[in-house]
Amino acid sequence: MADPWLTIIGIGEDGLAGLSEASRKALFEAETVFGGERHLALAGITERTRPWPVPFDADAVLSCRGRPTAVLASGDPFWHGVGGSLAEKLEAGEWIAHSAPSTFSLAAARLGWRLESVICLGLHAAPFERLVPHLARGAQIICLVRDARAAGDLARWLTEQGWDASSFWTLAALGGPREKIMQHRADSYAGDLADGPVAVALKASGAQGITRSSGLPDDLFAHDGQMTKRPVRALALSALAPRLGERLWDIGAGSGSISIEWALCGGIAVAVEARDDRAANIRRNAASFGLSHRVTVIGGTAPDALAALETPDAVFLGGGLDSAMFDAVWSRVVPGTRLVAHAITLETEAFLVELHHRHGGGLMRIELAHAGRLGHYRSWEATRPVVQWSVVR
Repeated sequence: MADPWLTIIGIGEDGLAGLSEASRKALFEAETVFGGERHLALAGITERTRPWPVPFDADAVLSCRGRPTAVLASGDPFWHGVGGSLAEKLEAGEWIAHSAPSTFSLAAARLGWRLESVICLGLHAAPFERLVPHLARGAQIICLVRDARAAGDLARWLTEQGWDASSFWTLAALGGPREKIMQHRADSYAGDLADGPVAVALKASGAQGITRSSGLPDDLFAHDGQMTKRPVRALALSALAPRLGERLWDIGAGSGSISIEWALCGGIAVAVEARDDRAANIRRNAASFGLSHRVTVIGGTAPDALAALETPDAVFLGGGLDSAMFDAVWSRVVPGTRLVAHAITLETEAFLVELHHRHGGGLMRIELAHAGRLGHYRSWEATRPVVQWSVVR
């Protein structure tokens, strides 16, 4: 399409003065201009306007298809903005975009931070726990929050999590005449802004953060004792070999610890668990790590619970494995899928030996012992051995 009907325009706090000639022309020629009340006010447009529906619905814009239409958004519409949501529903050539500097770019410039080293998050409608995987000593983080009240809530949350000594900046109306930047410690922030969109920047200090190695401490997870323990979990994750964006089926998930660590590596996980109390623990664990958007909990058992699931890149069989479950999984996965199964009973162990004979792969017996008290001395306390079978379909 030589003449796109939709123009997506990023606008800053400097309003029309900061827009390119092409952006101003598109606004002038548009029959309909979409935007938030703040965006429309910054552009000085009072006619031909349609405020964004709440909650956001791209169909409102698509209803104008074929007619000259403009969309106003903050800064860079393709960074935590509406640009991506709209473009994925349009054909190439239907739209053109004119971006302004993003809030992240402006904040980094004000603070003198290298943007390529900064973690940038949108927390408008996301829980603060999304920060958990990123918090580490010295980490520089810029996040967008709803308003000044949310900035105060974030400061309190950081303090409660042990990051009270973190440097904490609030940045409002960046790039405009009302720009305001204030620095605090997280534990001393008392609110210094009028209501409106706010960016928060922090340099993390205080706690240690979670390790990025496989095998997190067991006490980080809510569980009833039914979980893959730390050293065995590390070996399972090594065999599962998580990669960015890949999908895991965690069948018989227990506490969901395998799913959590998979998601921390950048993947998405589907945790299948029959017991309601354990499914609740999985959801609690996913929320505490800020991973509820990456871990989906399915109540039920295989094979029935697998019927509607998208094909995985890897499968972990942690409990309840039998021939019916294996056949259901094996028939669903595609060549190249990695599968790891654990057994602690003699019956399941015998089944894994049979599967190894039929399909190959690796078979490993894991025997661990921990030092414990024996009177005035110490002795080794053995745990139940675990047999691990790993194979590529």
